[in-house]
Amino acid sequence: MQNLPVLRALAANWGAIALRGVLAILFGVLAWLWPGMTLAVLIILYAAYALVDGVMGIVVGIRGRNWGYALLGLVGVIAGVVAALWPLLAAIVLVTIIAIWAIVIGVMEIVTAIRLRNEIEGEWLLALTGALWVLFGAYALFFPGAGALSLVWLIGTWAIVIGVLELILAFRLRRLAHHHGGTTAPA
Repeated sequence: MQNLPVLRALAANWGAIALRGVLAILFGVLAWLWPGMTLAVLIILYAAYALVDGVMGIVVGIRGRNWGYALLGLVGVIAGVVAALWPLLAAIVLVTIIAIWAIVIGVMEIVTAIRLRNEIEGEWLLALTGALWVLFGAYALFFPGAGALSLVWLIGTWAIVIGVLELILAFRLRRLAHHHGGTTAPA
């Protein structure tokens, strides 16, 4: 394999890449079939992460006498508790943040397209992209429940696409490994 150790390692482990692809597709399909449950699990995982990260931040902050870091850890603990006790509130806050972010990106892209209209061709594509960001952000802002559902479906679709691409890669690597006589162990 032309002494490419990374390629050889990937080819030797094509099965692990295929498994990742299958798991990504499975996650994506489950996200589409049970979006509410998927959202609930994501919020629970976030709550657990925020709690653990917050506690660790407090410990590190106190040990290092860095009160700002300890305060940041406390904010993480509070965020984790809020997410655990009021998952619907956590979902709405997350969707609201994403909606505002999308609107800001969209407005910036529209402004950039207007500024570049005399410099490039096809600036309308940038303006259209910006308009779509603004529409999505406004939709999510005014309908946060539907916005959360849309985000879960987007994540599910993304996972399915990534999974399919990983499976394609895995089977190409498998073919490569077999083509080179099974000598795919890393050098």
